[in-house]
Amino acid sequence: MRIKAAVVQEKGSHFELKDDVELAPMQADDLQIHMVASGICHSDEALRKGDAEIGYPIVLGHEGSGIVEKVGPEVKNFKPGDHVVLSFYGCGDCDNCLQGKPTQCLNYAANNLSGVRPDGSAHFTEDGHDVADMFDQSSFTTTTIVRERNAVKVPKDLDLRKLGPLGCGYVTGSGTVLNTLKPKPGQTIAVFGTGAVGLAAMMAGKISGCTTVIAVDVVDSRLALAKELGATDVINSKTDNAVEKIKSLTNGHGVDFAVDTTGVTQVMEDSIQALAQGGTTATIAVTPNHIDLDTWNDLCVDDRSIIGVNMGDSIPQIDIPRLIRFYKAGMFDFDKTEKFYDFDQINEANADSGSGKTIKPVLVIDPSYEPGK
Repeated sequence: MRIKAAVVQEKGSHFELKDDVELAPMQADDLQIHMVASGICHSDEALRKGDAEIGYPIVLGHEGSGIVEKVGPEVKNFKPGDHVVLSFYGCGDCDNCLQGKPTQCLNYAANNLSGVRPDGSAHFTEDGHDVADMFDQSSFTTTTIVRERNAVKVPKDLDLRKLGPLGCGYVTGSGTVLNTLKPKPGQTIAVFGTGAVGLAAMMAGKISGCTTVIAVDVVDSRLALAKELGATDVINSKTDNAVEKIKSLTNGHGVDFAVDTTGVTQVMEDSIQALAQGGTTATIAVTPNHIDLDTWNDLCVDDRSIIGVNMGDSIPQIDIPRLIRFYKAGMFDFDKTEKFYDFDQINEANADSGSGKTIKPVLVIDPSYEPGK
């Protein structure tokens, strides 16, 4: 089947919209998805630039939303016409998946970051040559095929154009707090970086009952939105010392939890220094940067912890519907971070994401889509 897709031909090159990409035939447990929209994530940019590599040429995109067109004979939970959000693929068979930990799937890298389908076949080809995929999904396309475990059914009365980023950015930030850190009511949290992931983590801190929710960034407009979305305090770390300010806001103790979404060495180190005794920092950025630690003073003496979290330790089929319930209740206004772009504006949208001009760009792939229909 011939489709339109945004292809990155080689490391660092721009996206090229191409009409001659061939989509692989469906397999028994596949869904064929008519793509409505897709968010652009910093992970897409990391792969485009080559900070992390799968292979080139590649079709990126992993925050897709769309409508099921066809289902394979072994598909049990979906039918044509269902509205879905796409997320990562967990094999469902390894020890970690069977324990309900698909983000720790023992085959996670092979299934999501190898550039090929779980059985080793090519997802896409062009002129007879293989084109790599991402997350067994590649949502920067007009049509894609995914495995049943890639998809999460969502209500048809919601605007599909808004929902795609629930599959990665929003579930990663919120899941880091709700599933991993698990703050108790009355505890404190600071979030470093108020992009989509950071704002999701911040809103999750509020939902969890944290009475002090501190947002740290260098862009005043983002901090203003953080305040609107529930931050009790905001810090512009360009003009204020974030660690000192956080200590002053917490009676000199520091915060119980911190989340770093920036991947910037100094900021990651600040997130650790801002912790209270016994506090925990979660680092969740895709970054090539390293941090320098004095393990005795930074960790042992104050009994602090640093953890990495993949995809918010989420189970998409559970966590995404939960976020939608929060959204409907007015507790998780993720759509306030979004801005729509036409599919052919993909390079502009990606640049706006990188510069911070837009928090969460969303590509509208099907401009004829009407919400609620």
